[in-house]
Amino acid sequence: MASVPLKGSEREALASAHALHAADPHERLEVSVLLRPRAQAQLQARLGALHAAGRRALRPRPLSREAFAQRHGASTADIRAVRRFASGHGLTVVAASAARRTLMLSGTVAQFNAAFGVELQYFEHAQGSFRGRSGPLHVPEELAELITAVLGLDNRPQARAHFRVLKQAAVQSFTPPQVASLYGFPTATGAGQCIALIELGGGFAPADLKSYFASLGIAAPKVAAVSVDHARNAPGGGSDGPDGEVMLDIEVAGAIAPGAQIVVYFAPNTDAGFLDAITTAVHDTTWRPGIVSISWGGPESSWTQQAMSAMDAALQAATAMGVSVCVASGDNGSSDGVAGGGAHVDFPASSPHALACGGTRLSASAADAIANEVVWNDGAQGGASGGGASQVFALPPWQQGLSLEQEGVPAALAMRGVPDVAGNADPLTGYRVRVDGSDLVIGGTSAVAPLWASLIARVSESTGRAPGFWNPQLYAASAALRDITQGDNGAYEATTGWDGCTGLGSPNGAKLAGL
Repeated sequence: MASVPLKGSEREALASAHALHAADPHERLEVSVLLRPRAQAQLQARLGALHAAGRRALRPRPLSREAFAQRHGASTADIRAVRRFASGHGLTVVAASAARRTLMLSGTVAQFNAAFGVELQYFEHAQGSFRGRSGPLHVPEELAELITAVLGLDNRPQARAHFRVLKQAAVQSFTPPQVASLYGFPTATGAGQCIALIELGGGFAPADLKSYFASLGIAAPKVAAVSVDHARNAPGGGSDGPDGEVMLDIEVAGAIAPGAQIVVYFAPNTDAGFLDAITTAVHDTTWRPGIVSISWGGPESSWTQQAMSAMDAALQAATAMGVSVCVASGDNGSSDGVAGGGAHVDFPASSPHALACGGTRLSASAADAIANEVVWNDGAQGGASGGGASQVFALPPWQQGLSLEQEGVPAALAMRGVPDVAGNADPLTGYRVRVDGSDLVIGGTSAVAPLWASLIARVSESTGRAPGFWNPQLYAASAALRDITQGDNGAYEATTGWDGCTGLGSPNGAKLAGL
């Protein structure tokens, strides 16, 4: 049976890591195999109509989760073909989802090495050791068109959380409801809505949540945890670790939309875990979240093409089903933390099916009104709003005709621009939260994703409309946002209209509710 390289599966060795030894051939692992969708042409036509429609009334109605699975899930024939392949290599199918187009295979390192033509090794880097590979994966020629990705063989940490704990005196800090009030969010609680939070580590302690919301005089929201790929709610790692991210997300979303159901999907910090968390949330027929908030990501250059394509496909499914996905744009300015200089953007924020959320520094007057708002770029804290132009994703219709300004010179935007919108993110004007028993001030674009998620929940409750795909209507009605025209994030400068620092700007809640 002839094998061929799986398109987009090439993996480069991590430059900061060195090889230790070959992986134990008896070590057991689980791997996610992604399959092509049915009726792909019809799905792309639907997505094209959604991208082109600046007004909600012109858009096709969202598909239900059940209808999406029936029309665009993996076919029975494709699933059977992969089952036969797995069985032939001694691999066990431990889970299969036609809706998520995912089969989870279990086996040993030796079995996976033989099945996919790889040599798994262990590597060491600054954060510890990981199982990795280099080069492409190989699959039987007859499966090359139906398998779109194989993730989980390499378990290097894929993403980082986009939050910053304040380490000095705050200039001015806010509770999440105070930020919502400054932005004029509509009066609502998010009742009847469900917000999904994607987390790649850490956890929450119910006692901390109870104490925090009591201090705000707000009834604690309902919070549930969902385990993905054996990860679980595991608090106790400290405020600088993943706990800080988890608690920030819950407390921002829960304080602004306390009537919403919040569901936290915990997954391992790998490309497979990240994808499985998103697909689990998007296709969840139990909780049925209408809004997904993601505060994790990594530079586009750190992903394989197959992983980015699979993640974007998951966000395409969300778009087709009317699920809003808000993603932090990153906290390392225009470089996105990539060594060697140059401009980079963060993924999955760079997906054209995500609402990419950048950061500002927000100052309020004594009269509880916005006094000033500029791009977040704080040298003292070492953080800045992520943004710029994708090197992977094409320019979407709703960004046609925009410019990216660098050193005062505008150039036509040629690829997907990041971010779309912004909100308060500077730790110096950050959010008062509680993590692992301590009261802290935290900033970062991690706070902006749940901020926008909770705004969408309030708008959905107050209007009775499903959350939906916001990007086209925001670009068609940019006057509904507060344009940020001062500051830069390194390579790019704020300017009138869209820019690569803060997108279209920060929210004007009253105007957004009227779109």
